[in-house]
Amino acid sequence: MANHIGAIDQGTTSTRFIVFDQSGRIKAIAQMEHEQIYPRPGWVEHDPEEIWQNTREVIADAMAKSGLQPKDLAAIGITNQRETTVMWNRKTGKPVANALVWQDTRVAEYVNELATEGGQDRFRTKTGLPLTTYFSGLKIRWILENVSGVRKLADAGEVLFGNIDTFLLWHLTGGCNGGVHVTDVTNASRTQLMNLETLTWDDEILKIFRIPPAILPQIRSSSENYGPATEQSVRNVAIAGILGDQQAALVGQTCFEPGEAKNTYGTGCFLLMNTGTRKIDSRSGLLTTVAYKFGDQPAHYALEGSIAITGALVQWVRDNLGLIRKSSDIESLARTVDDNGGVYFVPAFSGLYAPYWNDSARGIIAGLTRYANKGHIARAVLEATAFQTRDVLEAMEKDSGIQLDILRADGGMVADELLMQFQADILNRPVVCPVTKDATTALGAAYAAGLAVGYFKDLKDLRANWAVDCTWKPNLPDAKRDEMYRLWKRAVSKSFDWVG
Repeated sequence: MANHIGAIDQGTTSTRFIVFDQSGRIKAIAQMEHEQIYPRPGWVEHDPEEIWQNTREVIADAMAKSGLQPKDLAAIGITNQRETTVMWNRKTGKPVANALVWQDTRVAEYVNELATEGGQDRFRTKTGLPLTTYFSGLKIRWILENVSGVRKLADAGEVLFGNIDTFLLWHLTGGCNGGVHVTDVTNASRTQLMNLETLTWDDEILKIFRIPPAILPQIRSSSENYGPATEQSVRNVAIAGILGDQQAALVGQTCFEPGEAKNTYGTGCFLLMNTGTRKIDSRSGLLTTVAYKFGDQPAHYALEGSIAITGALVQWVRDNLGLIRKSSDIESLARTVDDNGGVYFVPAFSGLYAPYWNDSARGIIAGLTRYANKGHIARAVLEATAFQTRDVLEAMEKDSGIQLDILRADGGMVADELLMQFQADILNRPVVCPVTKDATTALGAAYAAGLAVGYFKDLKDLRANWAVDCTWKPNLPDAKRDEMYRLWKRAVSKSFDWVG
């Protein structure tokens, strides 16, 4: 009998395969990093073939380490970095170009061109999204118009598009030999090409973006059997769940009721609030997105605040400045000082996402004096994540009319006690993280797959698995909190409109 469930967690910097038991505990894990490619300032690419090969290797590695056979897995779910755009030849399976990563800003001219007619929000009513460089649709157009021969191949029906979920699913289910070309509603909602009401591709937007419908995957629910795997180490295991990484974390945190919210602290930071079957149009700079759709049940929606640079800022301090040897050293360096010394770091490396949506902003360090040292900079780096989260949380409460009592946190950065305490302090409310805090996205994908095949009976089964591991309570005087946040907002204002 199959008593485990698997999840592919394909993220911005690495790929993992994790095997869980029915209580949601990790039984096996394997992980590989992939190359970050920066051809020009503002351009960020990945090699899709490297990601596919890494995916094959981590699946085989985790299965071997755990001693499991394909028959031991009830199903496999996929969760993925969203908006990262892959186009490949349907006959050869080879990418026609590197994947354009969600952080990539090369489509800024398209954004400006389209905004001149109807403004930045011209497609927000249909898609829940503002015009910005973030989403997949304009990245598709860029590849069609800038990679030689691709437009002609696409018009002939020989090119396929997908976010990373679709690319991996196609390969896992046979590739050139019958691979399934589908995506789920959460990933489709991040292309800026799907109508949130109908959950179908929008013909008008496709025409405006000059994208042929034939290249697009079929849109399906987040939890259903898409087809059996053909990969040897998991042959014939059903691929039965797909969720974009942040929606997967929402499911992994069992935020199934309207008003429940989670924040995932990774390369970027993503705060999502479940709004139920009601789609809320944001007036405060947030995104309206699909949270999940389980089988034939109605879709649930979410408000999302996307922050581009959080954990990536720590990596930048490590790799570009050399102030720390490994990312986890940032906390000990920050603890060498008692406070930020008046230093504020706004990491607008590729513009600012929610709630500002300012593509022309750039990163700044403000408040420097001769007193400031590397400890103050390290502290400002960590505090930037917490300040940006407060920006988003306030916008979310304003849009939804719901006051959050606690914030559920997950992701790699929750291991940083200093950051989590400051997050509670600057929000003035408790922050909690679950026992499975650094694999919540994978757990959400496993939950979606398990629901589809009956491995999990219902949402009550999933809620029973959720347990608190850590709680941080606010402990900062009101006057200090208000003053720090005021200075943060001033620093953000200084980063605006730096280019252009």
